[in-house]
Amino acid sequence: MKIWVNGTFDVLHLGHIRLLKHAASLGDLRVGIDTDQRVKRLKGEGRPFNNLGERIEFLSALKFVKDIVTYTTDTELENHIKNYAPDIMVKGADWKGGNIIGGRFVKDIVYIDMVDGKSTTKILGYEGNSRR
Repeated sequence: MKIWVNGTFDVLHLGHIRLLKHAASLGDLRVGIDTDQRVKRLKGEGRPFNNLGERIEFLSALKFVKDIVTYTTDTELENHIKNYAPDIMVKGADWKGGNIIGGRFVKDIVYIDMVDGKSTTKILGYEGNSRR
């Protein structure tokens, strides 16, 4: 099965690790990462804390992450999802009821419970424009 996960992955924490590990246990995992321009636009000044190259290197070091793509716009993200045609998209539970870009191109969306107190926004003390 093809599995899709996307996000900023600015400061890796236990919540990210558990989400990615669970996603990889379901099948062939592709991870999409927001570019620096997109992160700044969505999350505000001061973000990302780690640049795109560093974030790619962090994720590439995880044994269960095999494939990574990047995107700057909603359209690019949606096109990546459409072209990959995943069976399952995995999201954090904080996305339930939210607008899932590309969700119409997947057969199922699986939500993973959040790890209490573990979010990049909380760790960095930023509120920015993000709801996360």
